[in-house]
Amino acid sequence: MARRENNNEAVQSEFDENVIAINRSAKVVKGGKNFSFGALVVVGDRKGRVGYGYGKANEVSDAIRKGGEAARRNLVAVPMNGQTLPHEIEVKFGGAKVLLRPASVGTGLIAGGAVRAILELAGVKDVLAKSLGAANAANVAKATFKAISMLSTRDQVFAKRGISIAPAVSEN
Repeated sequence: MARRENNNEAVQSEFDENVIAINRSAKVVKGGKNFSFGALVVVGDRKGRVGYGYGKANEVSDAIRKGGEAARRNLVAVPMNGQTLPHEIEVKFGGAKVLLRPASVGTGLIAGGAVRAILELAGVKDVLAKSLGAANAANVAKATFKAISMLSTRDQVFAKRGISIAPAVSEN
């Protein structure tokens, strides 16, 4: 059993975890109020893989743990061009709208809230981002992940179009 725990620790250490938002919900019952918690958690390895999850429980720590487990199950790869994104993208999810724009080396990660946490854990170093519309952390996170899933590298676009990459390399 000890070996199994060590394996879990090794898996968890590979990813960094960040809690974006904790929501408290109250159910009014005869004896008073019963509180429950929801935690929006992002995990990433800072090398191009990132995921998010939402965990609900009666205790904050349990909600964070469940969110982290859900995030590890929903990992996505972030296509990158060096330390930035391959192209500009604007995505809407619910009321939240996210704009991601690649930036030159040394610009840094200019983003706020959930977008910053997600891109930081993905390992993106230079990007300009703006969250427009609703400030709902869950919808902003979902919009960011939708944008990440819609990104494609130059090589992927050439492969889809059936163009060989050799001519493109000679131009550079």
